[in-house]
Amino acid sequence: MKRTALALGILAAGLATGTAQGWSQTVKVTPLGSHEGEFCVLDRALVFEDPDGTRILYDAGRTVRGPDDPRLGEIDAVLLSHVHGDHLGDLIQPEANAGECGGPDFSVKMTPQSNTVAIVVGKQAQLLVGSEMASFFAKKIADAGGEASQSVLVRFGASQTVGGVSVTTVPAVHSNGLITEFLEGDLAEHLDENGLTISLGPPTGFVLQFSNGLVAYLSGDTGITAEQGLVVRDHYGAKLAVMNIGDVFTTGPKEAAWVINELVQPAEVIPSHANEPATENGEVRPGTKTEAFIEAANVPVHVPLSGRTMEFDETGACVAGCD
Repeated sequence: MKRTALALGILAAGLATGTAQGWSQTVKVTPLGSHEGEFCVLDRALVFEDPDGTRILYDAGRTVRGPDDPRLGEIDAVLLSHVHGDHLGDLIQPEANAGECGGPDFSVKMTPQSNTVAIVVGKQAQLLVGSEMASFFAKKIADAGGEASQSVLVRFGASQTVGGVSVTTVPAVHSNGLITEFLEGDLAEHLDENGLTISLGPPTGFVLQFSNGLVAYLSGDTGITAEQGLVVRDHYGAKLAVMNIGDVFTTGPKEAAWVINELVQPAEVIPSHANEPATENGEVRPGTKTEAFIEAANVPVHVPLSGRTMEFDETGACVAGCD
């Protein structure tokens, strides 16, 4: 791991000099959406930065403009919840803010490789996935010039450590079908002829345990599931949640708020996957699903405006960068 020696050095310095002279004890969360300062229709991507400097990209999708996107910086690991194109990345924008918030210009094709694989190879990062995705991506990464070992499997109940962050997968109730644009050869043609996709096993959510003690739940795309209470709340004790709210394909805003209020019960929450141009000039638009979620949730809701970094302490409270 690129940051291991650095992290150990920082840890030793922090222990020797105390918190006041060590590193900041907050986890930084930066949305990387399609339009600066807004929460737009296909925004999915978030970068989490641990106090030790470890940086983890969650669901790059279409709004991260490949490995050369200047907003990325150094990335140690990429998390992928499932292989749908808006998360794996079949298309990306040609430049910053291309198109409109409600209809971004995604005119650059990233198939059959995918935006995710391009970022993993370009950043020499690990790709952490669950279910049956690891072997598929091992070949994709090797074919793109990386190492197959960069694809790392994390089964339910297991964990992998990246720098100071422990990462585990948790169940999500959704689908995980791979469209044929990500495939090559006769198999893609035969699937198209029969109107089929390939399933790569169950989709996942993630629980991240950071070095400052913060535990965060990343829902992926999911409906309501009992594990959000039994596993995410009771076992891991998540204090910060990133929750999909977009309806039709995942939980809607009222259902998502019920998950937050009754099952996960975090201290604070970041909405995701709204499937709408949720803001205008950085303010939540009236009548949106995002507004409905904010009104129904019993905890503070922090809208992920692209490029705005939020900082969270070990209790899940936002201490900087939030309205």
